[in-house]
Amino acid sequence: MMACFVTPVWAADEEEAVPEDYINYIEMKPFIANFSSTGKLRFLKCQVTVQVATPAAHHAVNYYKPEIRHEVLMILSDKQESQLKSVEAQDALAKDLLAAVQKVLLAEEGEAFVSDLFFTSFVIQ
Repeated sequence: MMACFVTPVWAADEEEAVPEDYINYIEMKPFIANFSSTGKLRFLKCQVTVQVATPAAHHAVNYYKPEIRHEVLMILSDKQESQLKSVEAQDALAKDLLAAVQKVLLAEEGEAFVSDLFFTSFVIQ
């Protein structure tokens, strides 16, 4: 009868163990934002994926996703056309967005959790 109780405890220990090479990517819904431009109204549509290293980080990103989306949209809407056109500008934007995501998680959870941020699509129209 004791064997029935011991097995679930072992199983629970195995579930909590995270492999050293655990990497997970979280794809966010597409972001669509108007941005500053001379003349006609312009918009940006981009897909963002973030990289996390633990299941706890994955949970934190999903839990605070609305706040993260808000911060990303505010940054995108504040950009000028010249700050979006070149590859170098887009790389700088990705770094800005990563810092914003980390800032949200640091404020809410006490840890930055997200190690990298990637654009998986980027369209300006």
